[in-house]
This record gives sequence, C-alpha cells and structure tokens, in this order.
Amino acid sequence: MPEITRRRLIAAGAAASGALAAGQIPLAPAASAAPRSASRRAAADPFTLGIASGDPLTTAVVIWTRLATDPLHGGGMPDSAVDVSWQVAEDQKFRRIVRQGTAQAEPAFGHSVHVDVRGLRPGRDYWYRFRSGDHLSAVGRTRTVDTSPSKLRVALASCQNWQQGYFNAYADMREQDPDFVLFVGDYIYESAPTASSVRVHEGSGEPVTLDQYRNRYAQYRTDPDLNAIHETTPWIVTFDDHEVDNDFAGEVPQDPDKQSHDAFVQRLTAAYQAYYEHMPVRATAVPNGPHIQMYRRFDFGSLMRLNVLDTRQFRSNQVTSDAAAEDPKLTMLGATQKSWLLNGLERSYARWNVVASQIMMAETDNVAGPGKNWFYDAWDGYQAERNELMARFQHIRNPVVLSGDRHLTMISDLKKDFSDPRSAVVGAEFVGTSISSNGDQDVSAFNAQWDPLRKDNPHWKFIDCHRGYHLFDIDRRGIDAQVRVVGSVLKPTSTSSALTRLRVDEGRPGVRTV
Repeated sequence: MPEITRRRLIAAGAAASGALAAGQIPLAPAASAAPRSASRRAAADPFTLGIASGDPLTTAVVIWTRLATDPLHGGGMPDSAVDVSWQVAEDQKFRRIVRQGTAQAEPAFGHSVHVDVRGLRPGRDYWYRFRSGDHLSAVGRTRTVDTSPSKLRVALASCQNWQQGYFNAYADMREQDPDFVLFVGDYIYESAPTASSVRVHEGSGEPVTLDQYRNRYAQYRTDPDLNAIHETTPWIVTFDDHEVDNDFAGEVPQDPDKQSHDAFVQRLTAAYQAYYEHMPVRATAVPNGPHIQMYRRFDFGSLMRLNVLDTRQFRSNQVTSDAAAEDPKLTMLGATQKSWLLNGLERSYARWNVVASQIMMAETDNVAGPGKNWFYDAWDGYQAERNELMARFQHIRNPVVLSGDRHLTMISDLKKDFSDPRSAVVGAEFVGTSISSNGDQDVSAFNAQWDPLRKDNPHWKFIDCHRGYHLFDIDRRGIDAQVRVVGSVLKPTSTSSALTRLRVDEGRPGVRTV
C-alpha cells in the first residue's frame, strides 16, 4: 500500500472508531455493550441505512454502519458524537462473542462507523451487530479470508442506477452465497431526478455538496436487495465516475465550461467524503480533501491476488480522436499506481492474478469495416499505456481483468496487439453487465447495433444486454464463470438464471464458452 501520513492516520482514527484497539477488547456478555451516555441516545431508529462489511483479510474485516434517523434529509442526527457499541461473534445468536467495543459516530464523518475488527481467525464466518441507545441493528454475516483457500466464489457487480431499475439481481446473488462481492464502480448516479423514471432520484438536481451526496447514498441504501447482500456478504469496492460526475478525469469535470476548477475540486472533496462515509473500507481511505486512496491489493493465499485499481483520480483528460489516443504521454493510472500494479503482478506467487478495473481494457472498434473508432473514456483512449500492460501480461501468470462501466456483458480475449488479429492472447477480460443501468434493453435492437461490429472485434467471445452480474468459481485448475441475468429490472422482483457459462483454464490465456 502507498504510505499515508501520520497526520491522516490520526484523523482516520476517529473515523475508524476505535479500530486499532478492536483486537484487545475483553469478552463480556451482550448486555455490557450498552452505550455510556443516555443523553446521546437517538430517539428514533438510527439504523435506517443498514449495516455492511468489507475489505476482508485473513484475520480482520471492516464492519460498517451510518446512523441516520432522517436519511434523505441530511441524516437527522445531532451535531455531536454518538456512542455505538458493536459485537462480533462466532454464532448468529451471539453466544460466543469474540470481539466487542464502543465506537464514536462523529458528525464530521456523517455519523458513520468503520470498525477494523482485528484478531479474527482465517477462513471463518462471523456475525456482527451494532447498538445505539435502545436500538439494535440487524445482524450481519461476514467472513475472513482463508490462508490457503482451495477455491473462491466471487460476484462481480457495477452500475446501479436508481432511476433505471430495481436492484433485484442482488436477491439472486445472495442465494449464490459468494465469498465476497467485487463492486467496480457507479454505486450511485449523480443525475438529476427524472419524473418519468422507474424510481425517481431524491433532491432537485445533481448533488454537489456533502449533504446532497449523503442524501443520494442514503436513498440507494433504502433498496432492500442492496441492503440484504451487504448484510450477508463482505464487499471489496472501488468507484468510477458517477459517484462524482460523469466521465470526469482527475480534477477535470465533464463540462469544464460549466464547472470551474475550484468548484469542481469542492465537489470532488464532498463526493469522496460521502463515498468513504458509505463504504465498508479501512481508515486508509479517509479522504484528504479532493484525494482518496482506493487502489489496493488483496491476497487469497497462493490461489489469487486481486489488484483493485483507481482509473479516475490519476488519468489524463479524455481525448477526442484516435490519433490523440495514441499519445504516449497519456496515462490512465499515473506513474505511481502503474508501477505499483506492475510490481504486484510481476512479483506475485498467486495462481490467478486478477485486476479489478472500473473501465473496459479490451478494444472496442466502433466502426464496421476499414479504420477504427474507439471509446475514449475506456482503456482504448489510452492506447500506449494499455499496450504496455498487454505486453507485460505475456509474462504474468494467468492474468484476468474484471471490469464494468459499459452496461453490457462483453467478455474478451486480451491481445498483445489488438491491431493484429494474429497477435498472441495474453489474458481474459470479463466486463460485467449493470445491476440496473440502461434498464431493460431491446435484445433485437442491441443485436442490430452490435452484430455488425463482431467481425472487427474478433477477440469478443460473448456480448449481451441483459441486466445482472457475473459469478466466478475459482480453483487452481480454472475459473468457471456464469453470466447471471434477471428477467426485468422494471419491477422489484424478477426471476434469475445463468444466461451462459464460460471458462478460463490455468495456463491457457483467454476465455472459452462452455
């Protein structure tokens, strides 16, 4: 991990809510976990936004909640710290409590609580809960990483737009019981309310202030299926653009003629803080003004190394032509993150080296016939850096990229040189479809748009427009992937199914249908 200053760690201590002491809390009956001060008790239920866990390690996991008695109007909490007690147990009835303590929900962090629970046992399920005053949260389940896992089940999700559909894919995901959810961006959408939508965004316009972003996150967390999968499964998250502003790059907004640099920096600051406040992440992610540390790495024994990228904060501004996209000075990752990624890949002892990228890495040629036309917000707009990664992938053991953003399923071979159809295959990429973004699409219209491009993109192995998520069963011999889809996101419930199955074999770059 990149280093964090001592000053930021001290500031993070309040937000992490006693995390460093978590491993030293003495065991005691549940009744002893009551808050210290009755004057700090909330009059109404403060657990309206649910609970969550994330960033699992072999002996630690983050548990999260945010107190909000009036979630869509700033939270409704007093302008003072509130005591929140927490417990972690080996059983659902909390008869074997292994860690507990009291955290401070601070107004400066939206009364969010991030407890980095240490000293747990590897490869175990745990149950957790919070208490504030007389109110008890729901009971959540989480799990730590095994030191030597023989298999993993991972769910890939992205792009959940409240206005374009329900998040009913999470009901099926919960039934599939993944070890963790990998969410690669667009947890919220910053778009203004549209009265004709399936569900209407709160507020009166796009969020730009901290309170407005808090309200938008709070609305999303009222979705019952989203809350339920957070309760039962740890998440590993990163953000893309809609958590801030569509297609932003570094400190450049989508529409710089309408947002001054200073105004956008203030918006970034608000958006990153709200993101931290609502995600089950460690104190290393406490924002420093308009900057947040999100790229990080997780090891799952010798089975898998997961490199989670940040493809927004450090990128050059998007270009507008194919010629400009080939400029070798353009960067998606920035020099420091790129070096971190390549070192982590090349020094890995893992069987599978997985890269979580918010945006698509394989080429999309948008024009049928001679010539090319690329999608500049994705890796296609940063040709030199993408090509460098593809060349290095040749020497990496079993590289697999998991990404989102496109609101469709697009599964591809990764090529050393996409301009040469005979070029070597160096890896595989799964672009996950959206949870709800773009709503229910017309299959015939989708095929009419994309089928003419297949010949120009021979590396595509499967594309589809249904909503849902991808599910991966990973062992030492291969990765079995399912594209799981819902019948419709225009209603709260819908049947789910496996649309197709694919496989990546150990030692054989690329992906094949099963």
